[in-house]
Parts: sequence; C-alpha cells; structure tokens
Amino acid sequence: MNIFSIRLSEASLIFPGFLISALIALAAQFISDHYGAPSMLMALLFGIALNFLSDDKKCKPGIAFSAQTLLRIGIALLGLRISFRMAADLGWPIVFSVVGAVTATILFGLVVSRFFGYGQRFAFLSAGSVAICGASAAMAISAILPIDERTEERLVFTVVGVTILSTFAMIIYPILADALSYNTKLAGIFLGATIHDVAQAVGAGFSKSEATGDIATVVKLIRVSMLAPIILIASILIRRLSKVELGKGKRPPLVPGFVLAFVVLVAMNSLQIIPDIITEISTEISRWALLTAIAAVGMKTALKEVINVGLPAISLLVIETAFICCFMIVVLYWFF
Repeated sequence: MNIFSIRLSEASLIFPGFLISALIALAAQFISDHYGAPSMLMALLFGIALNFLSDDKKCKPGIAFSAQTLLRIGIALLGLRISFRMAADLGWPIVFSVVGAVTATILFGLVVSRFFGYGQRFAFLSAGSVAICGASAAMAISAILPIDERTEERLVFTVVGVTILSTFAMIIYPILADALSYNTKLAGIFLGATIHDVAQAVGAGFSKSEATGDIATVVKLIRVSMLAPIILIASILIRRLSKVELGKGKRPPLVPGFVLAFVVLVAMNSLQIIPDIITEISTEISRWALLTAIAAVGMKTALKEVINVGLPAISLLVIETAFICCFMIVVLYWFF
C-alpha cells in the first residue's frame, strides 16, 4: 500500500507536464494530417512557443519525464519496425551500400566539423541524424551523449534542421531521380538511402510509384536498423574517452537500456514470435511517444538559444546532407 501510494504520488507529479506534452503532440499531428506539415517539426515548434511552461513547478517533472523516459521508450519500440528478412529480401549488395553510406557520412561529419569550429558532440549528433533517420536518430544520439548546458540546444537545432532539409529533399530528390534516369528500383534505393526522416523518405517513394515506395521504405528501415550498433559503439567509445570533449560531463551507462530493448525487439520481430496486432500497436505507441517527447524537448528550449547556434551549424548540416546524396549517386552509378 505504501509503495502504491509513492507511485501514485510520482504519477500525480508527472501528469500535468506529460498531459501538456501529449496535447502538443495531438495538435501537431492534427496539423500534419490536415495540412501536410511534418508532425515532428510542428511538435517541436509548438513546444518552443510554450517554453515558459518548463519553469512552472507543476509542469516541470512531467516535461522532464516526457523528454527523457518517454523518448527512450519510443526509440526502443522502433525495433518492432525492423527485421533481418528485410535485408535478405533487398539483397546484400544494396544493404552493404546503405551501411557504407551511413558510416561514411558519420565519419565525414566528424572530420568536416573541425573546419566549422564544432566539437565531436555536435558533429556526431548532426552527422548521425543525417545518416540514419533524422529527428529520431538525433534524439537517440543525444540521449547517450554526455550532458552539458548546451545539450538541449544542440538537439533542438539538429531536429529542426534535419526536418526542414528532409522536407526539401522529399520534394527535390524525386525530380533528381528522374533527371538521373533511375528506374523504379534505383529510384527507391536512392530515395530511401538519402532522405533523413522515415515519413519523408516513404512519401517521396510513393510519390513516384507504389513499387518505388515499397523499395524506399525497406531501404530506409535498413538505415534505421543502424541506430542500435552505432549508438552501442558510440557508448563504448564515449566511456573510454576521458581527455577529449566527448569525455566531459556525466558519462552514460556502457550499454543504454533502450538500445538493448531495441536490439531484442528487432530479434523477436525477425523470429516472427510477436503477433502482427502487437507490432502494429507498438509501432503506433512508438510514434506517439517520440512525438510527445519532441514536444517536451521543445518546451525545455528557449528560441534565442537555437538562433544563437549560427550559420556554420546550418552549413554543416547542408554539407552532410549533400555528402550522403552524392555518395549514393556515385555508388548507384558504379555498382548498379
């Protein structure tokens, strides 16, 4: 009874901030459904507009819960969207090309960021979000980086940047695929391997044809599957680095729990031991959890802090986006 009372007390503290975050997520989804705006971007912008609520004593615990715990739950449940058979159906040469594009983009970002005056934290955050799956990757990567006073500022800027760039890519890349005379298969590979966010990659594919959309979806989910190994490797490296920038601040656990959950769910989904209805429900829960989390992150961030990030950071995101696009164009030209 005593434990129950404690839990009930904790829930009552969390509820107001969580409710506000959830309402922002609902509003963002409404705008997305009726006007076609990216739901993640809308949730983030609405959250930033309500930044003053993050200082309210009643709302603060729930906003923090949504931005942290709910975020990890959403990322873990992403594992149910992925299975090993996706790679087998697509063909290993394509899988290796996509893995190569993701890896090369992250390494490129880590190197190029030095010329823009940014450290490895922002470099990994920006390059990882461009290379893997946009806003979702940005939130996952931010969750394992050492925490400092600019953590949320970097995250918000990256989410806004990759979402806007992904939206532009959704419009421009199908036209580029036609200009490059790509057939259905090549167009699907190109769109899935280069557009940041899942929704935009899928939308761009189906804007051309159903077959192109199916291929783009599978390729995109292969990129999403890279999230777990990259975060796992990064977590190990971060713990070992003590004299460089990444080593400053609070160190995360060796293997984050949400990454382990992600891997386990991928394995379970691959073995087909989870009923389809559970997979569908969990996927929807994941989507809403991430949307609510990004709304909370927005509320914790002041707009002036995001604006202060500056032109070099924007340029870095654009260059990383151009790199993965050019990388895949070269790969498709020479090997397919």
